[in-house]
Amino acid sequence: MFGLDDKIAALSTGDAFLIVIAVAVLLGLRHATDPDHLTAVSTLVASGEERGPGRAARLGLAWGFGHATTLFVFGLPIVLANSYLPDAVQEVAETAVGAMIIVLAVRLLMRWRRGQFHAHTHEHPPATRHRHLHRRAEPAHAHPHATRARSPLQAYGIGLIHGTGGSAGVGILLLAAIRDHALGVAALFVFALFTAISMSVASATFGYTLSRGPVLRRFVAVAPVMGMLSLAFGAWYALGAVGAVPYSF
Repeated sequence: MFGLDDKIAALSTGDAFLIVIAVAVLLGLRHATDPDHLTAVSTLVASGEERGPGRAARLGLAWGFGHATTLFVFGLPIVLANSYLPDAVQEVAETAVGAMIIVLAVRLLMRWRRGQFHAHTHEHPPATRHRHLHRRAEPAHAHPHATRARSPLQAYGIGLIHGTGGSAGVGILLLAAIRDHALGVAALFVFALFTAISMSVASATFGYTLSRGPVLRRFVAVAPVMGMLSLAFGAWYALGAVGAVPYSF
């Protein structure tokens, strides 16, 4: 993004093991900040009923591992043999990423429209007070937090789809330039792993922010704005994948 991958890769000579691995770590951490990743995961976390940092971190890690799986599988032929997916397949994969972001945004908007975001305070033994979001029709004492939440397995599946997109292309190409294939594979693995770890940290941070009292109280007003922005970004991403609009990432 904005040439940052190239600057990070310039730190490596392509020969020293520790330097190459360190560069792969930095590329993985940086890759998680791509706008498509942040949009997908923030919308995924926001559309759940429980948004604490713990659950958000688990969802982000599951999403990240799904992304890492396809990132490694599709990156391996590039690193070992400079073998790429056909352009048509890459275009379909990128379009699918945009469509997935749209689906997550629509889900968030639909839940908001149905009045399913309503914060109230209650206590759990021993005298622990905290706030949760519930559907408006629920009794105050009911706590079906997990009934509609995204599971880690679902997040993993979403990550699998997202990993087929080409937003990691620059990072993989830079790793493919490593002359030693074994070192290149190791660097690819580290790159994919730290993308997942970084995504978990980003999700936990987002979940922590959403679980704070002032933000939680205003989430009913924030949710539609977040949903519309994600919807617009997903549409732009999908259209950009087929060349219908300018595409910057």
